[in-house]
Amino acid sequence: MWADLNRVLRLWGSRRRALMLGLVIGMLSALSGVALLALAGKGVAAGAGGVGLVGVAALIWLRPVVLIRPLLRWWERMASHAAAFQALADTRVWFFRRLAERMPAGIGLRGSGDLLGRVISDVEALDRLYLGGLMPAAAALAVVATIALLLGAEPLLMALLVLPLALALILPLVLAPAAARAARRAADERGGLRAAAVDPIAGLEDTLAANAEGRALARLEAADATLMAAQREVSLRSAAAGTAGTLLTQVAVLAALGWGLLAGPTGAAMAVLALFLAIAAAEALGLMPRAGALMAGAAASARRLFEAADTRPPVEEPADPAPLPAGHELVLSGVTFGWRPDAPPVLDGLDLTLRPGERVAILGPSGAGKSSLAALLLKFAAPQSGTIQLGGTDIQDLSSAELRQRIVCLSQNARLFDVSIAENLRLAAPGAPDAALWRALAKAGVSEFVRSLPEGLETRCGEGGTRFSGGEARRIALARALLPPAAILILDEPTVGLDAEAERAFMATLATATEGRGLLIITHELTGAEPLDRVLRLAGGRLLPAAG
Repeated sequence: MWADLNRVLRLWGSRRRALMLGLVIGMLSALSGVALLALAGKGVAAGAGGVGLVGVAALIWLRPVVLIRPLLRWWERMASHAAAFQALADTRVWFFRRLAERMPAGIGLRGSGDLLGRVISDVEALDRLYLGGLMPAAAALAVVATIALLLGAEPLLMALLVLPLALALILPLVLAPAAARAARRAADERGGLRAAAVDPIAGLEDTLAANAEGRALARLEAADATLMAAQREVSLRSAAAGTAGTLLTQVAVLAALGWGLLAGPTGAAMAVLALFLAIAAAEALGLMPRAGALMAGAAASARRLFEAADTRPPVEEPADPAPLPAGHELVLSGVTFGWRPDAPPVLDGLDLTLRPGERVAILGPSGAGKSSLAALLLKFAAPQSGTIQLGGTDIQDLSSAELRQRIVCLSQNARLFDVSIAENLRLAAPGAPDAALWRALAKAGVSEFVRSLPEGLETRCGEGGTRFSGGEARRIALARALLPPAAILILDEPTVGLDAEAERAFMATLATATEGRGLLIITHELTGAEPLDRVLRLAGGRLLPAAG
């Protein structure tokens, strides 16, 4: 648990100053409450024997503290929340980058609902590490230390008061690792519940077509019951820590009263001060059981994040990347590849040469390895044997980011996001001016359609491009692929989801859209409108000339 939380804090290193400022202000805010009650205690003790100089001084100092405390509370909220939000933003960016390195071809076998939980819920849980865990712990530590200093003149009284308060501070932290294990189980079950809810909705059409909504509901109810049991264990542990903390603060109050009774009139003033200090400490220490539980929950969420972020990337980046070669010829020699070591290879000794500007189609049924070939060319995966060279340089020696500037893929699942057409296009070229966007749309044969829209380039696409027809969305996705000046364009099942007429029109567009570029079309069948130089067939993991 503590190792995971320490790693989170290291991730937040760039925000160290802002986070420390929030902790300092939080401690000052807590100490202002101690000061308020300490002055009140001094005043009450002095008033019991007639208001003297001590009582007058206490009353004089009481007024500014009353005014300062809400200001410190406000400053604490503003500073701590700003620091936490900045740290969480950094964490999301870091986590997204790690996922992009480790799952470049998509989430694959990892459940989308569970991954969504890690990206959203588990990152948000780290917010509670700082605001709900570290902030209260720092404030409580400052309060206990200050009480020890204020009662230093009476060692016995200080021990009677500080020992139970220190236990109330430490106990939730001691119990936190066991709570973290329970929270981890709850977090895993929460991910399972989210997957049980998201997956049937994502495939709602198939779920309804198979009359599977009853089974989906049963799975959801089972996941909910399991999560409730896990959460009940977390709640019981938190309640036990809270009860113990309350008892310990009450012990401190009783200790102050008992000491006062034993000390008699001579110790009355100090006993009253100790009583007020114990009451002041109760406020800060009352948050510690919840702080311990939140730290445990944050540790569980951190472990889930690190599990996903620490998986080995499918292709290791070279320590010293080679420069991009001047040539564009793509040569695959003896490439063998399989997704799993315990299954037969998908590609077995495959050879292919794509010359600059050449247009080649690769045919094959589903499962033949066509998409695997595209994944290899983009370094989403690495061959078990053989080489893939671009311009005479092995692509394993090239930076993935630079390689994907030279080789661009329009995948069969190319997605339009629910932002403007311009933003969707600029995913491929962030700094591209509007003129470049219009040129790409024109090459894809969709510029006139976009111009006819009331908002033009600023038209929102809808989730998955649902505001457009399949052909329009596919052409916009093609424009995005055409926007970078890539030498090689891979089209993976480019006409998937289109009717026959839209297929022919789309493929006919490629003749001019891809002029001067190497083109690799990966599909299960041809429409006859493709601009091709060669047609190959993928069978048995190898490429063979297609029958005429």
